[in-house]
Amino acid sequence: MKNKTSFPPQEGEARPSRCPDNSAFKQQKLPAWKPQLTIATVLSSFFLTGAFCLSVGVCLILSTNSVREIQIDYSDKCSDCSKLRENSSNWNKECHCSVNFMLKEDILGDVFMYYGLQNFYQNHRRYVISRSDAQLLGRNVNIQKSYCAPFTTYRNGTPMAPCGAIANSMFNDTIDLFYNLKSSVIQVPLLKTGNSWWTDKNVKFRNPKSYNLSSAFAGTARPPYWQKPVYLLDEEDERNNGYVNDDFIIWMRVSAFATFRNLYRRVSRIRRFADGLPAGNYTFHISYNFPVTKFKGRKHVILSTVVWSGGSNPFLGIAYVVSGTAATLTGFVITAIHLKLRKKKAYFQK
Repeated sequence: MKNKTSFPPQEGEARPSRCPDNSAFKQQKLPAWKPQLTIATVLSSFFLTGAFCLSVGVCLILSTNSVREIQIDYSDKCSDCSKLRENSSNWNKECHCSVNFMLKEDILGDVFMYYGLQNFYQNHRRYVISRSDAQLLGRNVNIQKSYCAPFTTYRNGTPMAPCGAIANSMFNDTIDLFYNLKSSVIQVPLLKTGNSWWTDKNVKFRNPKSYNLSSAFAGTARPPYWQKPVYLLDEEDERNNGYVNDDFIIWMRVSAFATFRNLYRRVSRIRRFADGLPAGNYTFHISYNFPVTKFKGRKHVILSTVVWSGGSNPFLGIAYVVSGTAATLTGFVITAIHLKLRKKKAYFQK
């Protein structure tokens, strides 16, 4: 390594300066707002914040309490089907069960049907990344290079469509709702489209381009746990088939918690159900396909209304109330400390 030798400046040469330029920015002379924190401004900030959070929290809680909801656990009521599904070799055998319940009061307005899962962990890192977004956009990609493994191809090399653990574990129970009116049974009309996010339906998911879906997915196979290929998810509606199927799109948006619910259907407000669900006896007819016994899970069906603040979840309202209470109590504590110190100061000044 060469030694670096510094030479002193010769006479007449300007000595280099390390001082910053004499500008407002570099000399830190720019105008700035310097608030003076007085006891009045501090206390008013705490009390105003507390009042705002408390009022918003109370409104959210009252709004949430106005939501009408009924939740039915059918894990035990369909125990025979559950035992059948414990053996994976019975995947092609159909199993149906019925669950009766009664609505004591009318559920007015828009009614949403959800399916709920308990103890199903979708937040595992390898599970969350086990998908191919390029494949879901309808592109011809090599899924061997994706994160879908081990759900990429079969032993004979046939690629899975869609690939990945998320798609392979898709919830596939079929749930129908019937209204028992005296001696007649009326099927409640349910809407299966328009339930997913617009951005998911129109931006994130696309079917491969072809003159029909069966040819578009030629050369692919269904995932191992599916009962039918992706191009037969909805044979009645071409716009709700393949990768753009609403049930599939909703399932692909994974949950952060082990207990969650996903939107399944909406009650169509026509004829007898124009105002919602009338009081009376109802029956869920369930085609039981999704096994939950091995991971000690539970399955629910939820009928619920929504309000301007969302569904039946009081967490946000409680969070606002707790924050407002904390801010208000902090304001009172600061007030007490200020009064106490002011008395001491007045005492020592005498």
